[in-house]
Amino acid sequence: MDVRDKRIVVTGGSGFLGKHVVARFRARGCSDVFVPRSAEYNLMDDGDVRRLLRERRPNVIVHLAAAVGGIGANRTHPATFLYSNLIMGARLIEESYRTGVEKFLMIGTICSYPKHTPVPFKEDDLWNGYPEETNAPYGLAKKVLLTQLEAYHHQFGFPGVNLLVVNLYGPGDNFNLETSHVIPALIRKCLEAKERGENVVGVWGTGRPTREFLYVEDAARAIVLAAERLSTPEPVNIGSGREVSIADLTRLIAERTGFRGEIRFDPTKPDGQPRRCLDVSRARALMGFEAAVSLEEGLDRTIAWYKAARPAADLVAA
Repeated sequence: MDVRDKRIVVTGGSGFLGKHVVARFRARGCSDVFVPRSAEYNLMDDGDVRRLLRERRPNVIVHLAAAVGGIGANRTHPATFLYSNLIMGARLIEESYRTGVEKFLMIGTICSYPKHTPVPFKEDDLWNGYPEETNAPYGLAKKVLLTQLEAYHHQFGFPGVNLLVVNLYGPGDNFNLETSHVIPALIRKCLEAKERGENVVGVWGTGRPTREFLYVEDAARAIVLAAERLSTPEPVNIGSGREVSIADLTRLIAERTGFRGEIRFDPTKPDGQPRRCLDVSRARALMGFEAAVSLEEGLDRTIAWYKAARPAADLVAA
């Protein structure tokens, strides 16, 4: 698909990932990219979804809008995360099919993978068990939407695309300690401890779990590539392919923020899934995508952005 002459709607386009995706589409030459605002279009309301599609007549929908958060937020709001993500996605897919949208691109999550998936995670392992309990409601909601896209493709030939995106970070991330993910939370904690002369930074869990992270601009590039090159709903992992322990990640961030004190892990707090790292060979084969920004370079860029953006960045809610 040549996206340059298409009408594109990006739900969640004013959010962290969304801003980068919109910018990437526009840099690609797309002149008609629309970002629906929640005050005008409630994506959980059938009437508003139908009105959005009637008024904008999109050829392509990129569905980024989601209720998300870290382990703490997932434990506090499991029902909200399940219901909101399921209803938004299901209504958008149904109405997109009914109105003849040419391509529907959904951003899934690696939280959908079973808790003990062998590393590296392969897309074929997605249904081999139950997700990690702390984020299962969110992961299962996204899994149902993947099934919906597959069913609509089988029955109606509807061109849905599903990307399983790893943990993101970068400029514009959420640094609110109540709702942020691990990288922005650690950056903020280390910088604030250094500025206050504090000698200890506390970190949830044991530090032993591993994660994979993708710089947000790489993720945006992958999404535009998927809009251009994919047309079937088989899940595609989007990540860097690099596994790092939370302990090693914390040391990297402490070093790059200049914090020289003690990192104190709290084993009474949950670790989440034991290991996460993706097999990214399908993305390379189907769409030519590989991550370009290393974790070290991405952390340096993110820390520099945060230092310049404070204090406004501290107040961002998920």
